[in-house]
Amino acid sequence: MVLQNYVILQPGVPARLHFTSHRIFAKTITDPGTGRPKPVNALEFQVDELNGQPVVSAYSTISQKHAQDFAPYLPGERYRDYDFILTVSGSGWQTEYQIQAIPRPKR
Repeated sequence: MVLQNYVILQPGVPARLHFTSHRIFAKTITDPGTGRPKPVNALEFQVDELNGQPVVSAYSTISQKHAQDFAPYLPGERYRDYDFILTVSGSGWQTEYQIQAIPRPKR
């Protein structure tokens, strides 16, 4: 991928990410069922490491269920103290996410 502005998970392939900041915001997507614009809320993280390599990228989700995976780490930006191994499977309405939080060594 040339620019890699957004992290795109490949089905069945674990990706290790480190987040530095986050935001929750409204954006408009094209509804896949109707083809019409639809407002949704998104959770987006800034990513500074992907699979142990430095990056300037973002990881975004509009899945309420997947966003809840990160809820315990949002207060106080606790996610900064962890690497997250994310694995996606399925597609469309059948998409499932596995998440594993791994504490980062104290620096």
